[in-house]
Amino acid sequence: MLFDRIAGFFSHDLAIDLGTANTLVYVHGKGLVCSEPSVVAVTADENGRGERVLAVGFEAKEMLGRTPGNVRAVRPIKDGVIADFEITEAMLRYFIQRAHNRVKLLRPRIVICVPPCITSVEKRAVRESALSAGAREVYLIEEPMAAAIGAGLDVTAPTGNMVVDIGGGTTDVAVISLSGIVTSSSIRSGGDKMDEAIISYVKRKYNMLIGERTAERVKMCVATAIAESDNAQSMEIKGRDLVAGIPKVVVAGSQEIAEALVEPIHNIIETVHLTLEKTPPELAADIVDRGIMLVGGGSLLRDFDRVLHEETKLPILRSDDPFSAVVQGAGKALEDLSLLKDVAMR
Repeated sequence: MLFDRIAGFFSHDLAIDLGTANTLVYVHGKGLVCSEPSVVAVTADENGRGERVLAVGFEAKEMLGRTPGNVRAVRPIKDGVIADFEITEAMLRYFIQRAHNRVKLLRPRIVICVPPCITSVEKRAVRESALSAGAREVYLIEEPMAAAIGAGLDVTAPTGNMVVDIGGGTTDVAVISLSGIVTSSSIRSGGDKMDEAIISYVKRKYNMLIGERTAERVKMCVATAIAESDNAQSMEIKGRDLVAGIPKVVVAGSQEIAEALVEPIHNIIETVHLTLEKTPPELAADIVDRGIMLVGGGSLLRDFDRVLHEETKLPILRSDDPFSAVVQGAGKALEDLSLLKDVAMR
């Protein structure tokens, strides 16, 4: 215990947004220091006693779909929660050491962002992974709460704030007031489901198979939420012809990709409607005035704010930096212990 306190005195406390697609790390006093894909490459240990970590983050993501038989590139976080305990622990250890410049003895206090739909078993798995990776204390914050703080909303006031957080694995919609979530809805669908929809569409229309990374690139470059978009674009998509079995190139435009994304976008809008239906009338009145705040990497999809406005008739706002809003909010809570104790999950 004494050693932990001494190590904690010299360590920098961390806030971590442990996302399905990306992990972001905020260091107390320094700000955002790391943003890397939540991917780990592992290979069989030489002694045959399990697996050894080869690479984490960008280096591991480059290996996705390109590994030989003895190497696996895996995403240990599935739908916002831990799917592989040991690999998540190795990934957390990597990010903690990176934040402390590879010093292994320091034991920081860590705030981790989790989806509101997380179960008690999944909460315990996150805590134990962080403690095993070298944390001194672990606090959990629900992602919509952290996102609201990061977007500059006053979560302690007795007014309603609605946040829509579209991540890689989950979309979380919540109404926040007085440091708590009044009502929320979550679906295990987000940016990854959009990638899967693009893969299915290209397979169905062009008889061509493309990988996850190609689908993600298509989504980021030409995807739009409205088929009749003003700024339509097109790009070459490369993959494998399912009939001939040889490499193939096709050109797809924004209108086609918008067709592919109809279902995942509809699911997100339905979740927003469901949450609005459950919102108490006084808080609903606040949302009419204050609007809906969009955060998360998935909210960067072109014209999504226009679609949501047309469906809800409410003002739609987007945070200054949707991609890092969650970890920035957790970082602000980390620097204000009274706020952290108010908003942390019990």
